[in-house]
Amino acid sequence: MDIPGYLRRLGLSRLADAPPTAAGLRALHVAHVEKVAYEALEIWLGRPTTVDPEESAARILRGRGGYCYHLNGAFSQLIRELGYEVTRHVGGVQNRGDEPGITANHLVLTVHGLPTEDNPGGAWLADLGLGDALHEPLPLIEGTYRQGPFTYGLRPSHIAPGGWRLDHDPAGSFLGMDFDPEPARMSAFVAKHNHLSTSPESGFVRVATVQRRDSSGVDSLRGLVLTRLGAGTRSLTLETEDDYYAALADVFGLTMADVTPEERAKLWSRLAEAHERWLYKEDP
Repeated sequence: MDIPGYLRRLGLSRLADAPPTAAGLRALHVAHVEKVAYEALEIWLGRPTTVDPEESAARILRGRGGYCYHLNGAFSQLIRELGYEVTRHVGGVQNRGDEPGITANHLVLTVHGLPTEDNPGGAWLADLGLGDALHEPLPLIEGTYRQGPFTYGLRPSHIAPGGWRLDHDPAGSFLGMDFDPEPARMSAFVAKHNHLSTSPESGFVRVATVQRRDSSGVDSLRGLVLTRLGAGTRSLTLETEDDYYAALADVFGLTMADVTPEERAKLWSRLAEAHERWLYKEDP
């Protein structure tokens, strides 16, 4: 992995030789969620991905993003190389209408050995792959935590003994997430990744999603509808191909430099068709 290049992408080259600290973890986490978009556009471009952290990191260095397997996978590799004690876990995001479960539809990270006055145990939940959720790491201590306009709850999981449950803010895009306490290999996520990236039932396949979290809220692009959720909510529909790609660049930092003009035109055509189906309720 190109660690110097990755740190330049985050604007944190100064941390290349810094020892692991809670402040350093926070800086890396915040920079990553603000500069590297949560996005599933490779699916809509017809370009298959894997869960390999090296592949994910290379795509991030090209100016792109990914979803949980890519973002948390690459980030875990980055901070491990920087000397942090990081563990991957199998998790399950609970959407509205679903029962909670450890479904492997989410990769979770915990980081240990970084005690602070408020967190003497030194364990942290780090998660860059929840789209509109965490901006900063959370101390792995039961409690309620405020980050910008959102409030999160962290408590022991009722379905994964020894694991944890993150309850999302009511304004968030999902209800919560549970994760198993045992360490996991990336191979644990391969089957679910294949399902999420190919199945007609997958939310990523049904809706082209891009999100970016910052200290005061979240920007979300679902299909052609761009929404800002913070102190209030405002939305607009992107009417043209130029508007769409301008929003990707200006709001989400996605210049799409690795996408050919032919791929851009094809992606726009697919998005416009999906938007028409949504308008006329042909695709619920």
